[in-house]
Amino acid sequence: MKYNIHLKSQIERFKDYVILVEGKKDIQALRSAGFKKVYAIHQTGVTLRERLEQIAPLIEKKQKVCILTDLDRRGKELYMKIKPILQELGITLDSTFRGILIKAQVSHIEGLSNFFGKIEKI
Repeated sequence: MKYNIHLKSQIERFKDYVILVEGKKDIQALRSAGFKKVYAIHQTGVTLRERLEQIAPLIEKKQKVCILTDLDRRGKELYMKIKPILQELGITLDSTFRGILIKAQVSHIEGLSNFFGKIEKI
C-alpha cells in the first residue's frame, strides 16, 4: 500500500458521506475510522435491489453516496450492479473516495482499519 501525507486529510472529507459496503466487517472497519453513515448491501434473504430500496429512504436528498465494495474483480462486478440501481433511485453517487483507495492500492474494505492506523502515524 502506498501512503502519502495528504491521504489522511483527503479521507477526512468523506466522513459525512453515506458509504455502502458489502458486509459487517466492512462496516466495523469504517466505523472504527470515524465514518458514521455506513450500510451493508448484503442481507440474508433480501435481493440486492430490495436492500438498496431499503437503504434509499435513509439517504438525504443532497447527500453524496460512495459505493465501497472491495476493489478486487468480484467487488468491481458488484459495484457495476449497484451503480445503475442507485442512479435509478435518484441517489447522487461520488466515486472520489473509491478512486483514492484504488490509488492507495487498498483491495479489501475490511482491511481499512489497518490502513487507517498506518495513516494515523503519518
